[in-house]
Amino acid sequence: MKDKTISRLRRAKRTRMKIRELGAIRLCVHRTPRHIYAQLTTAAGDKILVTASTVEADLRAEKGGNIEAAAKVGQLIAERAKAAGYDKVAFDRSGYKYHGRVKALAEAAREHGLEF
Repeated sequence: MKDKTISRLRRAKRTRMKIRELGAIRLCVHRTPRHIYAQLTTAAGDKILVTASTVEADLRAEKGGNIEAAAKVGQLIAERAKAAGYDKVAFDRSGYKYHGRVKALAEAAREHGLEF
């Protein structure tokens, strides 16, 4: 693996251990050059509660690797989480920097009712 990937995974592991210690529901983000994915998991990470991504049929028609698509995924994950009864979550950016698509997803989720 490259040093950049190892550093990102190290940061992600540290964040996940802290969230597990707190016992909070976790909003995980994963990004690729083409798509962005978001899911709500339990604090231990053993069960997925809600998911949203640019791979889904209603978002797939548009480009998935840009900020607008990430904002739509953030809005969708917030709406689905509220419908499932989850208001407060811990944001797990998976070691990615908080800018660009990750930031757009987080801000859209906050605007539509998720607290973190």
